[in-house]
Amino acid sequence: MNRIFIYDTTLRDGSQGEGISFSLQDKLAITLKLDDLGVDYIEGGYPIANPKDESYFQEVKSLRLRHAKIAAFGSTRRADKRVTDDKNVNALLMAETPVVTIVGKSWDFQVTDVLKVSLDENLKMVSDTIAYFKAKNREVFFDAEHFFDGYKKNREYALKVLSAAQSSGADAIVLCDTNGGSLPAEIAGIVKDVREKIKGALLSIHVHNDGDLAVANTLVAVDNGVRQVQGTINGFGERCGNADLCSIIPNLVLKKGYHCLGDGGLKKLTEVSRYVYEVANLLLRSNQPFVGTSAFAHKGGLHVNAIQKKRETYEHIPPESVGNERKILISELSGSSTILAKIEKFNLTHDSNLMRAILEEVQNLENEGYQFESAEASFELLARKKIGRYKSFFDLEGFRVIVEKRENGLPVTEATVKVKVDGVQELSASEGAGPVNALDSALRKALERFYPSLKDMKLVDYKVRVINPRKGTAAKVRVIIESQDKEGVWNTVGVSENLIDASWHALVDSIEYKLLKEQEDGGRRQAYAQRKRVEYKLLKEQESGVKKT
Repeated sequence: MNRIFIYDTTLRDGSQGEGISFSLQDKLAITLKLDDLGVDYIEGGYPIANPKDESYFQEVKSLRLRHAKIAAFGSTRRADKRVTDDKNVNALLMAETPVVTIVGKSWDFQVTDVLKVSLDENLKMVSDTIAYFKAKNREVFFDAEHFFDGYKKNREYALKVLSAAQSSGADAIVLCDTNGGSLPAEIAGIVKDVREKIKGALLSIHVHNDGDLAVANTLVAVDNGVRQVQGTINGFGERCGNADLCSIIPNLVLKKGYHCLGDGGLKKLTEVSRYVYEVANLLLRSNQPFVGTSAFAHKGGLHVNAIQKKRETYEHIPPESVGNERKILISELSGSSTILAKIEKFNLTHDSNLMRAILEEVQNLENEGYQFESAEASFELLARKKIGRYKSFFDLEGFRVIVEKRENGLPVTEATVKVKVDGVQELSASEGAGPVNALDSALRKALERFYPSLKDMKLVDYKVRVINPRKGTAAKVRVIIESQDKEGVWNTVGVSENLIDASWHALVDSIEYKLLKEQEDGGRRQAYAQRKRVEYKLLKEQESGVKKT
């Protein structure tokens, strides 16, 4: 069987990660993204846990899902309740999901010391709950919580729990490494033993990442017979997180030849990963395998030279196979091959003197504190100046920033900017939340009269790094600004001993890059329109000639 079923628990287990709190609308939006990705099961939450999860199961019914089934998560009946009288069981029933995932104890220590019930009663709790939902025509998955720890302490009882679940009709048996401390060799041996003892069951794996082995443990479980894998997007989860589906899925598909997602699903993986980061309001992990912004980033000159000849020299898969892209980073480690790769858009021949000049400029500026690998827009402007394809859109005649602390104790910042555009002088002033915000506002106000499209541009991130902290308040600072418009996102950099001056350089680069992009796009559109007009004229002339004949 070449099929691996993907069970996503980002909305339930993933939301238990520190700093993560999904709203109801967040959960519904992520559900649609996961369905579009092609996962088989989406665990929506614990219906009895909170009103938000309860509302989710009502609202999700209105979504038109193309592929995924929604699962509700809950525990076995309580020891002192009949299954029909248990609030948790009834909440699961009222969620009306096609799939119900039941969690139960499989470690004898957890049964006697946490639940404080007998081992036999725990088996009945598992059997009664699963049988009840099977009688209600639900697809039932049994999460054997702490299974691997339980197996290592009391193999016989852990297997008894699985047998009780299977005989009660469970559609899948989920082997959980809840504490996340097992090693791949242990996982492999235990899964193999389970396959021999619990014959005919669909086995699933759910592991946590406390030993930084969740992905490896999941893959080795598949090697030994597991056919459903559980995890979260980006590995979100409690403590050190869960198994990361963004690594598991491409490894299964590209390295092991399994079918996991629908057609084209794998190419959406990077998009979904970054979408979930955005909704969770978390910074993405740039070096995250497969989907990180640095997953296919190349910096050293020798590496770039090799990657241009044969991509497999330093890439284990094509980045586009998971929806990612290759990045060529500019730094003092770059060689001429790196520079050529970055400016290939200008269709230049390999001018070694020009490449060397650009490289020397990069190295000199990085020695002063600049960093171009995270500010590619500034690098493009630098390269344009060297090759003669740069245009200045305005000239600065001066700026002033005043910070005043008034009687109410709140500081007020005002910036004044004087610029000249095509010989026309413009003076503008603006208040802001701080000196950089005020300067940004004043500069835009001065230029929008000449370049109205700047209204579509906004500053979305601002980072400051002290370069030489031992100089204290006289230290140099590096400012990285991230800007965005309707077409894309770009980064620029400025360096100075003066924070305002460093910010100014980054702001100017950001605006000039935006205007240069528009100028080139406009030129391309005009050229395209002219070409179409010529083609249309020729076509009409041909038609006219045919008619005369």
